[in-house]
Amino acid sequence: MKSTPDIEIPTTANYVRKGSGSPVILIHGVAASLHDWDELTPELTKHGYASYALDLLGHGDSPKPDSRSYHVDWLFEHFSKWMASLHLTEPAILIGHSLGGYIALEYARRFPTRTRGLVLVSPFYSRSQLPLLLRRSYSSIGLRQLIVKRTPAWLFRLIVDMTSVAMGHSSGALHSLPEHIRAQTALDYTRTAPGVYHIPNEIADGAEILSLLTTVPTLVVWGDRDLTLSPSSFPKLVEAMPRAVGKSIHAGHVPHQSNADEFNSMVLDFLASLNPNHA
Repeated sequence: MKSTPDIEIPTTANYVRKGSGSPVILIHGVAASLHDWDELTPELTKHGYASYALDLLGHGDSPKPDSRSYHVDWLFEHFSKWMASLHLTEPAILIGHSLGGYIALEYARRFPTRTRGLVLVSPFYSRSQLPLLLRRSYSSIGLRQLIVKRTPAWLFRLIVDMTSVAMGHSSGALHSLPEHIRAQTALDYTRTAPGVYHIPNEIADGAEILSLLTTVPTLVVWGDRDLTLSPSSFPKLVEAMPRAVGKSIHAGHVPHQSNADEFNSMVLDFLASLNPNHA
């Protein structure tokens, strides 16, 4: 990551801690929030883990610096400061979705002794994963800001609902996402700083990171109908990481929300494999 000392990175972050036990860090993606993990945290608590879910810089109720273009190193510095403030007494398991997966990978690369394991959910590690139309839309700062600032909340919700219906659910349900998740997704879009949408432009190619993570056990989970990031990119990531295993779900870009029961089971099995003696 390049240094961009344009702003003073805030030291505070909005987060929620639940449960007690081995620490599990939950990192959401672009235009989301800590509520991404509302389906997982109760299961982590039930199985003896302490979960920490935060709002990344520019998201949710965390600080939102006034900038037309956020940089990924800002988010990483903010995340790292927050991690240090937790004063964890043992290495953490990081679970990251999309952009959160990139941040988790970078943290594990820089601090392998502080990272016990990774769960990467539809991880974003290269701009080549994006469809051409999305790449172009992220590249136009003025257009992105205009769209975000001028789009009313009801239209965000309509877009989320239409996308949910278009995807459908593997069980045959009309929507891929439950109603409460659709409502939260639309709200999170409206709470995201417009400058955040510049960040995908800075994700060049994380392939060089992957082969360096030789000591970190990793689970990669993705949806085989992902329209945001190419599903074919995830097996390549698994192959590049020496200690990674991959599992696909019949779902879109957010399998942790659309197929929560199946996803949660995969995660709990993986966490148990890291410590077979865990209660």
